[in-house]
Amino acid sequence: MSNRPMTRKSKAFALVPLALLSGAWTASLAGLGGSAAVAAKSDNTSLPGGTSVPSKAIQAPASVPIPGVIAPSVPDGAADSVVASASTSGIPAPALSAYQRAAQIIDSADKTCNIPWELIAAIGRVESDHGRYDGNTLTADGISTPGIYGPELNGRNGTQAIADTDAGQLDHDTKFDRAVGPMQFIPSTWSVVKVDADGDGIRNPQDIDDASLATAVYLCSGTDNLSDRKGQEAAVYRYNHSTAYVNLVLRIMDAYTQGDYSSVPSGTYAGNLFSPSYSTAIKTSRHNAKTRQQHQTQHSGGTSSTSGGTTTTGTGSGTTGGTSTPGLPSTGGSGSSDAVKALNDAVTQLTAPLTSALPAPIVDTLSTLAEALNFCSAQMAAIPDPLNLLGPLKTICASHVEGKTESAAASLIPNTLNGILAWLR
Repeated sequence: MSNRPMTRKSKAFALVPLALLSGAWTASLAGLGGSAAVAAKSDNTSLPGGTSVPSKAIQAPASVPIPGVIAPSVPDGAADSVVASASTSGIPAPALSAYQRAAQIIDSADKTCNIPWELIAAIGRVESDHGRYDGNTLTADGISTPGIYGPELNGRNGTQAIADTDAGQLDHDTKFDRAVGPMQFIPSTWSVVKVDADGDGIRNPQDIDDASLATAVYLCSGTDNLSDRKGQEAAVYRYNHSTAYVNLVLRIMDAYTQGDYSSVPSGTYAGNLFSPSYSTAIKTSRHNAKTRQQHQTQHSGGTSSTSGGTTTTGTGSGTTGGTSTPGLPSTGGSGSSDAVKALNDAVTQLTAPLTSALPAPIVDTLSTLAEALNFCSAQMAAIPDPLNLLGPLKTICASHVEGKTESAAASLIPNTLNGILAWLR
């Protein structure tokens, strides 16, 4: 093979040949119209590996609708619970980094796209629960392990029929295609947008770094401005031709945009996403814990009473109706450093009895087999189970989580039937 450097022209068209190879099945998909990109945007810079963002919007879908689910990790009917928990369930640290880096790279390469990282993250959530779908673990390097593979797209059971386009290299299926990786790319579409985002020399759809930037390349193809709703809707609909999918992705994006989220360790599962009953139980448990804590505080050394506008706590006292507080220096002077020090010392003296009286944190533990069984049942309540396999598995699950805290148990229990079977086998 020649080692001749790529010219600017060859870089601009680096995405084209494989796009043309997928044209046969693309044309057969109802309602798609058009074909993959044939040129790069003239005003952008090269992405890692020398590729560029296509100037025409890619019409071939990145993923396809699957019967019975809105997206692979979101069963029908679970949209509201997923959105409600999207801002608190946490994003694995490698995934969060991949989403933010993908948006930064693509917005530098294509000044017209303006994609928010939260949109990429929302697609990662619905497609694979950030690389953890179907019993997978997202490694510290961002690789979904053992690998995410969608159902065979053979035209049966309501699936789209897509004959094999990658000779089984990506999806291990030489007869039909399967969506692959945390962003669930159909192999032929992956061949159009694949990028080596992390510089490891491999364009891997199971690598959330590569897959996130490839998603950004896909969404930014064409002329849509992804900083506004119209552009976001059009781009996401191209990604997956489902209105329910578009609505859910944008709702989750909005939840992430509010900023009430946190990154969590790679091996952590968002275990309560499909269990509304479990969410209710957690709220009740936390309320009861707070009540017990307040009750213990009132009976553990510090006393509190309120009468006639005067509040006394521990050894100090404060009068709310007057202009001075006994036990504290007057603050009406010049505000010298000595006065400030005296004020700090007095506050420390007042709060010391309260600090020493605080009880130890209350930790909810599944201390009995019955509690563990109820917990497992709540966790598995919303997992589709057409073969009724989960009944006996709940007892086995209980034996695995008995004695653990609720948060530790939730991180162990997968949120799919296949994941449960793999975990308990």
